[in-house]
Amino acid sequence: MMLPRPALRPLYFAGLAGLVLLGGLLLAPWRSQSSDDAVLVATDEVCVVAPPVPHDPKSGLGLHAPRPVPADARCPVCGMYPARSPEWAAQVIFDNGDTQFFDSPLSLFTYLRDVGRYTAGRRASDIAASFVTDTSSGAWISAPDAVYVSGSNAVGPMRAGNFPAFASVAAAQGFASSRGGVLLSAGQISPQLLQNLNGERRHVHAEPPR
Repeated sequence: MMLPRPALRPLYFAGLAGLVLLGGLLLAPWRSQSSDDAVLVATDEVCVVAPPVPHDPKSGLGLHAPRPVPADARCPVCGMYPARSPEWAAQVIFDNGDTQFFDSPLSLFTYLRDVGRYTAGRRASDIAASFVTDTSSGAWISAPDAVYVSGSNAVGPMRAGNFPAFASVAAAQGFASSRGGVLLSAGQISPQLLQNLNGERRHVHAEPPR
């Protein structure tokens, strides 16, 4: 590159400096916006607001009866939409009829271990009823009374291990015979087992549900 004559060089370099400064000013808003957007996306992925759904007296359902999963309800444990995987859905109903919906029995039992962490101001003692989906019939069944299969080749909405639920021991045994796993009652689902399975599904959290 040829430089101008010595007499004109101060003006030349001053012009270059001005162009650099102008370019920085023009690009600054774009850089700032991009950075802010990244923060908002990251925040959205880890901060899920999933308030309980109030009971609707006009629904015709009892205060503590199981109810259909709203399309926009989100699981307070993992942030997924339980209505997109109805064959795995679960729910808890509080004394006043408010309901929390879950993407699977795994999320339900994780929630029951620390209710206040996922729903501020609520306690496990405030829960009047809990339900899971019967894998055989698709009907709601009592979560404490259901029979669960652990360690089968069935994967939940997040493509990781979960607890298919059944209304009877015979149905659970038939499932385990063909899909593997062992039978558990609700009381036998331990904190360690929950931790292990939650670790599995955190690994695949970014994958879409089936």
